[in-house]
Amino acid sequence: PGEEVVTAPLTCQVIKVLVEAGEKVEIDQTLLIVEAMKMEMPIPSPFGGKVKEVLVKEGQTVDSGTNLLTLTSL
Repeated sequence: PGEEVVTAPLTCQVIKVLVEAGEKVEIDQTLLIVEAMKMEMPIPSPFGGKVKEVLVKEGQTVDSGTNLLTLTSL
């Protein structure tokens, strides 16, 4: 895939950031946990690769479509 930006599926609050820049990730690995409508939702990696940068912080509220982090393929 090259490079892909992972975005928020809906307006939510970032509860936990589970990865950091430079970290290798597997396909479907949980990258972040967000909360919306009182439900926690894991945000999975769309492919195996490397985290280029994390664009949000824990506790931050983001709108639908907000860029959360960037992944690059290995």
